[in-house]
Amino acid sequence: MKLTFRGTGDSMGVPRVYCDCGVCEEARESGTNRRYRSALQIEDEELGHTWIDCGPDWGKQMEAAGVRLLDRMLITHAHFDHIGGLVEWADACRWTGRQGEAFAPAETIGEITARFPWLPRQIAFQSSDDGMTIGGWHIRTWRVNHGKNGYAYAFRFDHSGSGTAWAYCSDAIALTEEQLEPLYGLDLLILGTSFYEEPYPFETRSVYDVKEALVLIEELRPGRTLFTHISHDIDLRNSYSLPEGVDFATTGMTVTI
Repeated sequence: MKLTFRGTGDSMGVPRVYCDCGVCEEARESGTNRRYRSALQIEDEELGHTWIDCGPDWGKQMEAAGVRLLDRMLITHAHFDHIGGLVEWADACRWTGRQGEAFAPAETIGEITARFPWLPRQIAFQSSDDGMTIGGWHIRTWRVNHGKNGYAYAFRFDHSGSGTAWAYCSDAIALTEEQLEPLYGLDLLILGTSFYEEPYPFETRSVYDVKEALVLIEELRPGRTLFTHISHDIDLRNSYSLPEGVDFATTGMTVTI
């Protein structure tokens, strides 16, 4: 299985249109810190060509990937930075005569179709509430706290043949013990961390910061951790002295499982 980070940014992306901080200016000039909204491309013999989330940068991300068609989409929640590209995908499906396939929790599907009631004409939405098995991969999803932004969902992938396990949890904070349980025993954890140390009151926040995530990783002990959903607080030109096996995901970064 090959995973490629097509987007690693938070809801605003980097550069932020209003911002002239050093990170945003660098992102405009050389692109080291340029971050589209978070999305993960999965390429696997059994799963085919699958993406997690379809934000408003989806078209640019597809062009960067050199990809024209998808087998399916997994959706973590109905915030615009995770579903804003579904209209464009539906239009692509219409023009190519293909039916898109999207898996999401039932409540998320309800929110999406209430906002965009025409999408089911081109995209077949299926509930992921009871999990799904595709080839040797069993995929489960569960609700996670998203702080002031309500809730999101995480996905865990387990392979029946190899025993490989990895998870994608891009939008979460203050997870309960029950919500943490599926994040144990992972070869790879992909976790959202918008700031290194977020300075705002806890009740106004929605995603772990890096310092909190490092404490969490000490408990979960995944084989490897990659941080995504990164704001303009993180400057990839700097060294953050992350522990071994922990890194920031970067645009276009590929890892093999």
